[in-house]
Amino acid sequence: MTDAATDGTTEVPGSTPPPAARRGTAEPADRGRTTIADGVVAKIAGMAARDVPGVHAMGSGLARTFDTVRDRVPGGSRAATRGIRAEVGEVQTALDLEIVVEYGVSIAEVSRTVREGVVAAVERMTGLEVVEVNIDIGDVRLPDDGGDEEERPPLQ
Repeated sequence: MTDAATDGTTEVPGSTPPPAARRGTAEPADRGRTTIADGVVAKIAGMAARDVPGVHAMGSGLARTFDTVRDRVPGGSRAATRGIRAEVGEVQTALDLEIVVEYGVSIAEVSRTVREGVVAAVERMTGLEVVEVNIDIGDVRLPDDGGDEEERPPLQ
């Protein structure tokens, strides 16, 4: 025996419901879920931070040294996420960045600009809410420091 549905259709037991009934009212874009890895958010943040004038490099001197050695091994590159730690939840993310600034720049201004750029880039690209961007100034690059030239190539 069949029961009449509220929309006037009849469903036969054991049959497949019509496509509209199977889908419910969910829009195609709302069917399923997207998971964003911590490393993806860290890369986005790293690219945004590196674009800020006054930022010389990401990570502490020790981390940069280890990464230089690791980068020489095929598949060992971590430069994109060096000095960045991201914690990603379902709808929010928090970031910790360690940066090296150029001597003579306003650290407060560079930090503010990095924070603004990172928040804008991560929120635009991922849709996650950035709840905090903590910045640790790990070093200052002095004008006569020549050891980190590979970090930022000269402008052309």
